[in-house]
Amino acid sequence: CLTLQLACCCGAAACSLCCKCCPKIKQSTSTRFMYALYFILVTIICCVMMSTTVANEMKTHIPFYKQMCKGIQAGEMCEKLVGYSAVYKVCFGMACFFFLFFLFTIRINNSKSCRAYIHNGFWLIKLIVLAAMCSGAFFIPDQDTFLNAWRYVGAAGGFLFIAIQLILLVEFAHKWNKNWTAGANHKQVWNGLLALVTLILYSIAVAALVLMALFYTRSEGCTYNKVLIGVNGGLCLFVSLVAISPCVQNRQPNSGLLQSGVISCYVMYLTFSALSSKPPETILDENNRNITICVPEFSQGLHRDENLVTGLGTTILFGCILYSCLTSTTRASSEALRGIYATAETEVARCCFCCVPDGDADAEGHVEKRGGQTVVYDEKRGTVYSYAYFHFVFFLASLYVMMTVTHWFHYESAQIEKFFTGTWSIFWIKMVSCWVCVCLYLCTLIAPLCCPTREFSV
Repeated sequence: CLTLQLACCCGAAACSLCCKCCPKIKQSTSTRFMYALYFILVTIICCVMMSTTVANEMKTHIPFYKQMCKGIQAGEMCEKLVGYSAVYKVCFGMACFFFLFFLFTIRINNSKSCRAYIHNGFWLIKLIVLAAMCSGAFFIPDQDTFLNAWRYVGAAGGFLFIAIQLILLVEFAHKWNKNWTAGANHKQVWNGLLALVTLILYSIAVAALVLMALFYTRSEGCTYNKVLIGVNGGLCLFVSLVAISPCVQNRQPNSGLLQSGVISCYVMYLTFSALSSKPPETILDENNRNITICVPEFSQGLHRDENLVTGLGTTILFGCILYSCLTSTTRASSEALRGIYATAETEVARCCFCCVPDGDADAEGHVEKRGGQTVVYDEKRGTVYSYAYFHFVFFLASLYVMMTVTHWFHYESAQIEKFFTGTWSIFWIKMVSCWVCVCLYLCTLIAPLCCPTREFSV
């Protein structure tokens, strides 16, 4: 086991958990798992740096805290090691780490090359390099200029990360409908499943619209909420009508209500998330007391334990970010961004249509047992995913985490404890994301009509 650990950390061997009771793991899976651990580790450090609670606890319980901060020239209260500027520097190091690997792994087609060995191994060395990059950012000269420039780079990268996820969501909706429609040609049960899932999706979307109108509006005031709920509800109805219109159906027979149902549910989710992120509106009641309006009354009680809400909410949020990174870095997703889709002849209907069958991966891959967890080398014939695209998505995710933790453009007063208090920047980012998602879906429907001589495949 010790030999395996050394080979995994300092050599080109694939990483295993060194435990016989663990199920066998593929080399491609273990590699992505390790990079995800690096991402989680740096993300946790960023959350700690943005926490005033942790900073106060360190001041209270660590002896000679002030003297230590002065000794490392971090300020009397370690201002340089906490706050938004520290998060920017740490995320700069993580982004540079993934960007360098993006450049390093371009055009790798199999795992036998020297560059592929570096990508799949040497984990301790890469961890040291990551730590050095994150630490080295604190020694960049002219910090003010660096922070101002890096802020715009982070915003651009964060928006690009959001755009990629929206594109893949639209591709997901089309892939789902095409897969199950292919099954309907052979078994009528797939038609029933299509109808059932479509009904459930629209029921969820309508219920969400009604609940938001009930809890986030009132007879007087709440103009923003009323307009946005009405606009987004109208957009959902509009894309549904376009999806089943005769002109679209003639060019795209696979277009249907299932895709628009998925988009409608996501639009309702983003609308709810945006309304929850909007700064609270207050008015004076008859007793001249400030009361909060346009939010559910029960939500005020939920936010009393701010630490619990913040911790749970932050965990869920970054869990979703990590899930988005891993699911969007498959070969199918990277090909979809370039407009390459599976042909109808190769489409096999299945309930879990997102999971590509492994086929004979175990048979063609080299299985290695060395007294620990079994490792299946499944990339001997070719890479399972695009290494360069994998690192590029994590590079963008690093920028997205940086901007999200620091409240995007309200960075100077950002604190992790106030992560869910709401700011106008987060509110508008979510609303614009909602509209961009609708526009992307409409483009996939209308593009074949605008360019009839060009072949589109979705």
